Formats: sequence, C-alpha cells, structure tokens
Amino acid sequence: MEQVDFLVVGAGIAGLSAAARLALHGRTVVCEAEEAPGVHASGRSAAFAHFDMDAPLVRALTAASIPLLEEPAARRHPALFIALEGQEDALDRVEAGYRRWAPAVERIDASAAQELVPVLKTGAEGIIGALLDRDGRKLDAHALLEQHRHALGAAGGRIATRSPVTALRHEGAHWIVDTPGQSYAARIVVNAAGAWVDGVAQMAGVAPIGIQPLRRTVITFDVPEGMDVSAWPFTKTVGPGFYIEPEGRGRLLACPMDEHPSEPCDAQPEEEDIALAAWRVEEATALEIRRLASKWAGLRSFAPDRLPVAGFDPAAPGFFWLAGQGGFGLQTSPAMALAAEALVTNAEWPEALRAVDVAAAQLAPGRLRQS
Repeated sequence: MEQVDFLVVGAGIAGLSAAARLALHGRTVVCEAEEAPGVHASGRSAAFAHFDMDAPLVRALTAASIPLLEEPAARRHPALFIALEGQEDALDRVEAGYRRWAPAVERIDASAAQELVPVLKTGAEGIIGALLDRDGRKLDAHALLEQHRHALGAAGGRIATRSPVTALRHEGAHWIVDTPGQSYAARIVVNAAGAWVDGVAQMAGVAPIGIQPLRRTVITFDVPEGMDVSAWPFTKTVGPGFYIEPEGRGRLLACPMDEHPSEPCDAQPEEEDIALAAWRVEEATALEIRRLASKWAGLRSFAPDRLPVAGFDPAAPGFFWLAGQGGFGLQTSPAMALAAEALVTNAEWPEALRAVDVAAAQLAPGRLRQS
C-alpha cells in the first residue's frame, strides 16, 4: 500500500490545479479514471473567461484568477454580450455586475455590435444593444491542464490514469483508497471528481451535498468561404439564447446554453439540442448552418446554490470537497486552487482572495447541509 499525504480524486481542472499546489506540501497522487486528464467537463468547455455570471462570488473568484492565467493558456480576446428583444433589463444587470471588476467595459448600440460581428441581425428581428469587454480571455484547456501536470511532476507528485476509485474507507488517521492497480493510505482525500463527487462521497460513507450534473451541447461549423471570423469577439446573449466564438479563421463554435439534468456519464449530444443550437444562431444572424464540422456535449456540475464548494466535510475528518465549479471551472481554477491549498494545509488565507472579499465560509460544504 502506497503512503501519501494527499490523494486527489479526479484530474479535471479542479483536481489537477489543486494537486499541483498541494504537491509543494507533501506526497501527492491524483487518481483519474480515464486515460488522460480533462476528458470530461474540462476538455469540453468553450473555455472563455468573462464576468457575465449571476453570482458575485463567481465574479470575484474570476477576478482573482485572471491575473494568474498566463500565456499560452490564456490570451486576450474581446467578449460581446448582446441583448435580444425583451432583454434590456438583463443587459443592465450584466453591466452592473461587470463594472466592479472590468470598469472599462463599454455599452454600445446594435450597429456598433454589428460592425464587430457583421452577421448579427439588428432591428425588430435582431439585437437591440450590447456590452463590449475588450479585455476578455480566451482559454486553452489543454494548455492549462499541461501547466498543472508539469507543476505537479516538478514537485514530486504524479497522476495515476486508468485508476478509478473502487473503494474508500477511513481507518485510524488515514483514508484507504483502492483502485484496480494500487491501494493508497492517504492523510487527506480531495474529492474533485466533477459529476461523480457525490458518488465518491457515498462510497466513503460520507453524505452527498447534492451536486447536479447538467448536460450542455456544442456544435462547430464552417462559415462561407472567404469570411474570416478569427477576430470576432466571443459573442453571448445576456439571457436565453446562444453564444458563438471563433475556432480559427473560418469556423465558429456555437452553443444554445442548454441545461439538462443528467446522471454522471460520458455525455453525448442529443439531436434536438444540436438542432436548437443551429436554429438559435440562424434566428439572430445571417448565417446558414448547412453542415456541422463537429458536435459534442459535456456535463456542468452545480451545487444546489450554484456556488463552488471547497472545504473539509464537517462530519468526515480528512475528507475534502472540491466541487460544483459548473460552467466556470477553468476561469476560477487559479483562485480555487489557492483556496484548496490554504484550507487543506491550514495555511493563511491567500491575499489574492482577501483582495476580492472571498472568505472560506462562502465555499464551505457545510452550508449545503443546513436546515
């Protein structure tokens, strides 16, 4: 049985970023069920950092994270938030929430938005206004995961792939973690298994916290020959609708912002959601989507209050939750890794989080079990 200080379950962005920091404090192993890190939610993200989030906590974590996101994993790219008919109030809310962290954001009219994305419809059938953030961040999920993998290895940690946790029990001062090829005795288990976190907890005899995976669909398609979309901003409706973003010179990625409750699984796109993505783009733009280049689905996992979770379980010594990062896991991962490091090692709360008024209690799993 291998003795470790920290056993992290899950090599998505949450688990791997935290493991890279924990490895600086002790022997760290990440157990990943798949053949490589980031196979599920992390590797299927649209991967763009912005402040169009309902929760002030998520915006604050994003603000703490952006200065820590480095090239080539993050590069500046504009973001455009558009309002369709009836979404005026939503545009006002987005602007109000945005300005604390990105005061240079600009309110622009429909014609100015159309200059940035020429295919947008205006007038009665199109957009009525927009918000432009010239300082958005396009993220590269693979590059982010690789940065953390290298940092983990440099600190003496490692990833055990094809190593699903098959049993988990507490004995004395350790958690005994069984996988098909190896068993571990860990002082602390970090449950960062994404959509599977509640299942891992139940395996350990720990009460679940109600994480709900929600399926979301993405398509990509080629634009008409000769149309260069590479400089177009990440473009998202402020209410129900869609978002699009460039995937190179002649291809766009699109999502209908769908949310469908799902069991933890290798999510696959449904035909009606694929059709919805194409329809919403065609309704608001002059584009015609004749053929898809690719399609996929991923699971975005949320706590009942849709806020992230980081903290020890109040009823299970040494069992640490790192979960519920939903559709904002990549853009908040630097801040969440700092939080996990501080909480797991009982270190001083990071200055980067104090600066944005994020406290440990806001992330604690105990909030989800209060009556």
